[in-house]
Amino acid sequence: MKDTVNAALQYVDDAEREQWKSRDDAAAMFLNARGRRITRQGVRLIVRGHGERVGLGPDLLTTHVLRHSCATHMLDGGADIRSVQELLGHASISSTQRYTAVSHERLTEVYRQAHPRARY
Repeated sequence: MKDTVNAALQYVDDAEREQWKSRDDAAAMFLNARGRRITRQGVRLIVRGHGERVGLGPDLLTTHVLRHSCATHMLDGGADIRSVQELLGHASISSTQRYTAVSHERLTEVYRQAHPRARY
């Protein structure tokens, strides 16, 4: 995770991005082909295009699927639900609980680690 953050910070600080400094889009992390801040619709089209390219079709790979998968993998990997709630921007923890599905494998693992009789 630290390497990813450092790479993102280096990208933002690179001298080649100086050309955008006088524009409103200079603070954007991701720019489109025209050098402007990428829009939600632009990201959707990129994701949809990659899904179609690998044969998933327009409805199988969406930004919502990526968001849901990321949150689920984070929870499966041990992230606490409050952190995931904050990252997703949910006001209520119940939204995050409904939004993310903890896998059966993760539930079994947590049970085996936490319950005193599960180890026998």
